[in-house]
Parts: sequence; C-alpha cells; structure tokens
Amino acid sequence: MIHKGTQRIETDRLILRRLTEDDAEAMYNNWASDPEVTKFLTWPTHTDKDVSRNIIRTWLPLYEKNDYYHWTIILKEKGGEPVGTIHGLPDDNTCSVQVGYCLSRSLWHRGIMSEALQAVIDFFFNEVGAERICSYHDPNNPHSGMVMTHCGMKYEGTLRASDRNNTGICDASWYSLLRREYENI
Repeated sequence: MIHKGTQRIETDRLILRRLTEDDAEAMYNNWASDPEVTKFLTWPTHTDKDVSRNIIRTWLPLYEKNDYYHWTIILKEKGGEPVGTIHGLPDDNTCSVQVGYCLSRSLWHRGIMSEALQAVIDFFFNEVGAERICSYHDPNNPHSGMVMTHCGMKYEGTLRASDRNNTGICDASWYSLLRREYENI
C-alpha cells in the first residue's frame, strides 16, 4: 500500500478532514458525551469537554505519520461543525484496512455514515491501494452492519465473545469488501 495519511475528502453532503483541538467542544456535545452513541464502542463516554480535548491532543501528533487515518465528519448543512468520526487501521502485511466510525445520534438513519464510509472505502482502494476493507459490529447494534452492507461489504461471520465494548464481553460480526468485488460494483 502507498500510505498518504489523513487527506481531506469531500462528498455531496460531507467533508472529512483531520481533527483539530478546536473540535473538542463539538466532539463532546455531538457524540462523545452521549451514552447511546458510545454504548457499543470501546472507549468510555466523555464526562466533560476536557476529556474530548485531551483525547484530540493525543491524536494530533499521529497525523504526522503517513499510515494514520482519522477523520472528523462535517455535515456541510451544519456549517462546518463536526458530527462524528471515521478511522482506518491499516495492516500492511495483508494490504487491508479495518474501519470504525461513530456519529451524532441526532443524525442517525439519514445515510450520513454510509456516505462517509463509502468515501473512505473509495479512498483506501483508489488512493492507498488496499486489497481488503473490513469492519465489525456488536450484533446488538445491527444498524452499524446495515451501513457496512449498504457500502457493498459482505458479512463474513460472527465471532462469539471475541470483543469487549461498553456493554462488556460481546460477539463481533465481521464484514469485508475485497478490491475485486469493489471494482465490479
């Protein structure tokens, strides 16, 4: 793969860009402080804006690495305010990227996350040269899996008691999209 780092991506409704320290308040207010958003995630609900600010501060130096991919999601109609995040963890050994995401609850079921995921899938296949994009979700959060299938990912199977999130030990339902499948869509 040819790593390019977190590049700005634009779609019809969205801008995906690097986080900045100035995004901390929006991060806290729009998703990180909402226990419904963080319920199936691996990090705890943020208790105040300083938690969000400190987390972003730990991410900022990572943007210097070409293999670090972490975007905030901007809904253009919201005037530039961050409404969620999407990230990719590359594995050069298998030329694959594992993707994860979260979005403000007020924007669920509007196709926003599918649009962001599709943009990131396009970026990883077309710009980075990935051969496989994968992701997983807790089966108790089926809407996350619907986002994956909407973007062409195929269900691979569920690994029982293989993950931990804010609900405890949980199953993990895995999905993937291979380059050859992507090219035929």
